[in-house]
Amino acid sequence: MDNKIDKTIFWPSIIVVVLATLALVFFRDTAGPVTERLLTGINTNLDWAFEFLTIGLFIILLWLIFGPYGKVKLGKENEHPEFSRFSWGGMLFCASMGTSIMFWSIVEPLYYYTGPPFGIEANSLEAADYALSYGLFHWGISAWALYALPAVVIAYNFFVRRDTSLRISSSCSGVLGKHANGLLGKTIDILVIWSMIGGLGTSLGLGVPMVAAVMGEVFGLEPNLGLNIFIIILWTVIFSSSAYLGLYKGIRRLSDLNIYLALGLALFVIITGPTLFILSYFTNSMGIMLDNFLRMSLYTDPIFESGFPQGWTVFYWAWFAATAPFIGIFVARISKGRSIRELVSNVLLWGSVGSWLYFAVFGGYAMNLELTGQVPLTGILYDQGGQAVVVAVLKSLPFAPVVLTFFLILGFIFLATSLDSASYVIASIATSELKGNKEPARWHRLLWGLMLAIMSIGLTFVGGLTVVQTSSVLVSVPVLIMYILLALSLIKWLKQNDDKHIYVSK
Repeated sequence: MDNKIDKTIFWPSIIVVVLATLALVFFRDTAGPVTERLLTGINTNLDWAFEFLTIGLFIILLWLIFGPYGKVKLGKENEHPEFSRFSWGGMLFCASMGTSIMFWSIVEPLYYYTGPPFGIEANSLEAADYALSYGLFHWGISAWALYALPAVVIAYNFFVRRDTSLRISSSCSGVLGKHANGLLGKTIDILVIWSMIGGLGTSLGLGVPMVAAVMGEVFGLEPNLGLNIFIIILWTVIFSSSAYLGLYKGIRRLSDLNIYLALGLALFVIITGPTLFILSYFTNSMGIMLDNFLRMSLYTDPIFESGFPQGWTVFYWAWFAATAPFIGIFVARISKGRSIRELVSNVLLWGSVGSWLYFAVFGGYAMNLELTGQVPLTGILYDQGGQAVVVAVLKSLPFAPVVLTFFLILGFIFLATSLDSASYVIASIATSELKGNKEPARWHRLLWGLMLAIMSIGLTFVGGLTVVQTSSVLVSVPVLIMYILLALSLIKWLKQNDDKHIYVSK
């Protein structure tokens, strides 16, 4: 069979996940502070490295788009894209963002308003001017550059070099050589699986309380542990069904539905909310972001030591870098038949525009409620938390019960698309070969889905999801080296195969 498991990755990954989860359960009181200290150390001491990495990747991607290799086709001459541009863009966006964009697009501008960068006075008009622009920066082109580079390297290795593996280690083989198949390569792949699980811990850590708060408002329930576990079980049923059906019948259709629902909700808020303010505020914030793009990209604040870039920008870059191998593998798998230029430009475009739309609409609407005094959102944020802010914003809209229900459904589907993509990708990494349109075995995909669910329920019982998401960011340190290996491997392969490329016709 072409889709049998690779035991040297499968079993060590299972053991690492189980042992790490048990350790977090039994030693949660000491694990939390330790991981927090490590995270603070990374954000403080490696701020320059993550910022140079991110802007450096953006420059490399611009070279790939506009340089001589942009026309290289990711596949054979007669191979065409398997998915429509809409389905393709929908899958890459939904797999990447999940419920995180739903939460942070509402809450994040409020944090910047009350704790702005560049020494700006908190709660001032200038702080309000910058509040949305930093959200556009953090979830825009730079973030998607971290996802796009692994995607293009993995896709090139899989569809042009015809490697039968979707592993990160194989995509680093241009530099690693034979070591890619040895202990070093296996270690890289196991680290990638853990970083994915930790990244999903972040999504669950945000998504479960948010959905529980909205569900509590809709059905008159008190958010508690039992409700959180019920939500995880329901999510498991949704994403396991989608992962079982596979890439073509399950994940694609769920992503398509997700995009329609997300666009519908955003359009409703634009029409029923302060339309002109939302449009004007977004335009102004986009101008501020573009005008300060280099400053925001390289801002470390070593003199005033406010901690803003470390607590926000560097944390985001580390979080996105830790989850980038997962997104890269998934995006590469769905990109057969595209050109390098098409893949890179569309990842940057679809991802950034989708994120900007949600920040423009929901961030702009939330800031309008705060600035006009209609709803004291910053007070709610610091008294009751971000989940209460989300509920307050939704309740302020016309037809609030319908909007809350719609948001609840969208939240379920948004995280389900991330989880089914993750179980698919983990199964792909732990599969020996995937030739042609072969997919990981169904039982294999379902197993990882169940593993993710069981781990999430167990950690929810002991409040350990925060430690998992923090530990995933710690993985971003070796991922820094992985980016260098990936970039050098791609450049080496492109230059070696100049005379063998199949180019997309003009």
